[in-house]
Amino acid sequence: MESSLAFHDGNIYDFLQSRYLDVRPDVNSSLHMHSSLVRRLSQEKELEGHQGCVNAIAWNSTGTLMISGSDDTRINIWSYSGRSLLHSIETGHCANIFCTKFIPETSDELVVSGAGDAEVRLFNLSRLNGRGEEDNAITPSAMYQCHTRRVKKLAVEIGNPNMVWSASEDGTLRQHDFREGTSCPPAGSSHQECRNVLLDLRSGAKRSLADPPRQTLALKSCDISTTRPHLLLVGGSDAFARLYDRRMLPPLTSSQKRMSPPPCVNYFCPMHLSDRGRSSLHLTHVAFSPDGDEVLLSYSGEHVYLMDVNCAGGSAMHYTSGDVSQLMSFSPVLGGAELHKPTSDVFPKYLSKRRNAARLDKCRKLVQLAQRSLEEGTNYYYGIELCNEVLDGYGHDIGLALKHECLCTRAGLLLKRKWKNDANMAVRDCYNARRIDSSSFRAHNYMSEALSQLGKHKEALDFARAAQCLAPSSSEVAERVESIKKDLAEAEAERNNKGNDGAPRSEPRGGRVLSLSDILYRAEANSDASQDGPRSEREDSDYDEELELDFETSISGDEDHDAEPNVLHGSLNLRIHRKSDSARENGGANGLCGSPSSSSHNERHQPEAVIDMKQRYLGHCNVGTDIKQASFLGQRGEYVASGSDDGRWFIWEKRTGRLIKMLHGDEAVVNCVQCHPSDCVVATSGIDNTIKIWTPSASVPSIVAGGAAGPETSDFLVAMEGNQRRLCRNREAILPFEILERFRMHEFTEGSLRPFECAQS
Repeated sequence: MESSLAFHDGNIYDFLQSRYLDVRPDVNSSLHMHSSLVRRLSQEKELEGHQGCVNAIAWNSTGTLMISGSDDTRINIWSYSGRSLLHSIETGHCANIFCTKFIPETSDELVVSGAGDAEVRLFNLSRLNGRGEEDNAITPSAMYQCHTRRVKKLAVEIGNPNMVWSASEDGTLRQHDFREGTSCPPAGSSHQECRNVLLDLRSGAKRSLADPPRQTLALKSCDISTTRPHLLLVGGSDAFARLYDRRMLPPLTSSQKRMSPPPCVNYFCPMHLSDRGRSSLHLTHVAFSPDGDEVLLSYSGEHVYLMDVNCAGGSAMHYTSGDVSQLMSFSPVLGGAELHKPTSDVFPKYLSKRRNAARLDKCRKLVQLAQRSLEEGTNYYYGIELCNEVLDGYGHDIGLALKHECLCTRAGLLLKRKWKNDANMAVRDCYNARRIDSSSFRAHNYMSEALSQLGKHKEALDFARAAQCLAPSSSEVAERVESIKKDLAEAEAERNNKGNDGAPRSEPRGGRVLSLSDILYRAEANSDASQDGPRSEREDSDYDEELELDFETSISGDEDHDAEPNVLHGSLNLRIHRKSDSARENGGANGLCGSPSSSSHNERHQPEAVIDMKQRYLGHCNVGTDIKQASFLGQRGEYVASGSDDGRWFIWEKRTGRLIKMLHGDEAVVNCVQCHPSDCVVATSGIDNTIKIWTPSASVPSIVAGGAAGPETSDFLVAMEGNQRRLCRNREAILPFEILERFRMHEFTEGSLRPFECAQS
């Protein structure tokens, strides 16, 4: 692979030479995470100092210090130059710390933490001056107790030493101004009276793009743009990240009354995830790119996706709920499709003819290699990487004929590989291939196969018949048509049987007793077909609004050497009953005076436009924890990195989605990946009690290598396929997401559930 696919950041020696002639500051930024350095990344140091999982790490603005927060409720301050622990602060939090930050423009003296006890605490490190190494207890300079659920993420604004923003699973994002007071709520008042709610999304979650927001959006992550600090990005317990302009938001409010969600500037969501309606689909991390022009979204049970921020209203990256169905519907002539210029005219004029010819020749060879992988049925992953290189690396420099061939080849490879969402990606490729050539047999044929894998048999039949018209003598297509007809008949028969044998949907709530199996097991099979196919009737119901859960837990402390590693053993006793109308209002516990009704939501709701993905990054697994990060690496954000449930962390080339490195970073799960602001250094943490420091210190450069233990090039596909299987083991086959969420958010006595929180935070 390394010999076939080049890197797009140039030769490092040329960059080094250019610094003598070019004084532009972006020359050094190009070297920050150059491919020559990334390929040599390996573990240099393991920092010890915590006694629990390390859930948060962050650098100061200059990179001289690093801060970390842990399940041990301590904040640690580390020296970058000495790779050593400077301070270990007992914060006073009574639950896991999930987020920590340095406050800008305070000489790194002010730090802030957010935790599972729903508190945000501010500390002044100057109070440690002159103290001994063991004397690290500090009284908080400010303490904010206005949240009612876990605080999962903090955000700061460059140049602003007076504020911090906190995102909580209670559905609110709050703005804390240190100048207005050192405690919240003030003495003698309740937390509902704190007027610091910047975003009230307690009625902001959407089941799908077409549905109005109804339920609480439990916020998991937020970020403020470094280049345009008025832009605020949030993500939580649904599929949609939201971009807000803080200048356009209403004044700060209290949480006494549940407000309708304010309009956002943009929604972000991959099109194929926008209409799932699955309650388990949620974001674990959102982040702006260094230049603020792109955002990165990491999904639980899904992949990492890249989106553009600056999409114009008419951009092809924008879509509505109607576009989702149109993508998979057959029409003889695609809307907006038009004849393109001949291949010879599509090259940019600024490229020389010799350079054009060299690039075109290289791309043709790559497509031929990919086609060979498809025909021989070997190494589909490699073939897809070759197509990605052509389409994403040189897509603007190749002709339409070659682009069409590459799209169809990649669609065929995706359908053969059958990793999660590969069928949806194949649908996109076939759609774009048909826009180039509306009479393409391969595009219609592969589209039919993709829709069949997604369980959309009616649409698949339309495309199969169209392919049959284009190739009447093809026995393969004739067999496909008959096979789809059979599948369609079986699906219709199954629906009829359910309608005759099952209880009617309109049955009164008290008319049928739900079994535990009805509640705990959802009708979503493990295969990609059923996962991306039609949803069951049960999934469309409002079980989470109809049921309430009481539970007791016990966790075994016995060490069984024969037990599966990294699995916590215990018991869970459940008692499930229906919610009363007052409980469903969700106002009693939180002291809310009221909330918008669902009927008024439906009356006001207008379909929104959403920004679609422009790249996806896959190979890792994000299921076990909901604090798993996806980060940009480098001052230009040339690379994307993410932790994984298999104890590895992954680095991809941002432009092409190509996997560059796979490094072993934890004995269980890697959650945090943070790049040093100016050096080619990365810090990672996870379930282990330590922080790993990675530098370009390997003696031999390599791609897809295993780090300090040596290359794993031979079995990286085995690791990736294992992660794909983990992704397809639906969490809802064990417990519904809402039950797991309430289980994790339940208030236990301090320390009683720390092992479970560590593994399932």
